[in-house]
Amino acid sequence: MSEPVHPRRLAGRVAVVTGASRGFGAAAAAAIAAEGAHLVLVARTVGGLEETDDAVRRAGGSATLVPLDLKESDRIDQLGAALHERFGKVDMLVAAAGALGTLTPVGHIRPEHWADVLAVNLTANWRLIRSLDPLLRLSDAGRAVFVSCAEAGGRDAYWAGYAVSKGGLETLARLYAAELATTSVKANIFDPGPMRTGLRAAAFPGEKADAVRAPEEAARAMLPMLLPAYTAQGERVAFA
Repeated sequence: MSEPVHPRRLAGRVAVVTGASRGFGAAAAAAIAAEGAHLVLVARTVGGLEETDDAVRRAGGSATLVPLDLKESDRIDQLGAALHERFGKVDMLVAAAGALGTLTPVGHIRPEHWADVLAVNLTANWRLIRSLDPLLRLSDAGRAVFVSCAEAGGRDAYWAGYAVSKGGLETLARLYAAELATTSVKANIFDPGPMRTGLRAAAFPGEKADAVRAPEEAARAMLPMLLPAYTAQGERVAFA
């Protein structure tokens, strides 16, 4: 007997993924594509986007590539208008883009490094909400997942820029979720834990690659948070 064919749970839906050129963002895009959604891939590097597009196609999906530096706030505003014109809605947002900044004492952080990490990790996500919230509300089950990490708790020395930006992101996501209480949109936070990514390698250059999990494992764990059946609101989910 042949194996039963399982319907792809996100068929016909549109997902925006930031930080989609590598790491967790790229892994999330492939996992979502395997469930049938059309991907809108957002990242700075065209080459990385094309690699993720290849992975999406191998998973049986399709993608629209959006080369975009998230520090260009005006272009984030334009993104929502362009997506509304093309798709009429957005069903999912996975905000996976992140910048590490510099690991250094608070008093030694250079102003430009502070500004960059806050711009990517916090301000860009606020601009994404402004731009995409109307489109998520046009979906019958809009889902937004903001990717954070344990450093958001602000416990470790020398992580100030990254920790402050991620802590701010979590507060922003919870407040956004509270404002969605009477809508069909759900917003939540996902902590994928340590993964084999470029950001992790920059923070822990001496760590062996096999000491932490692949981002694909964490992406599969996040996937249920994007399904219409997922009803949690304002929760922080950590992949142990």
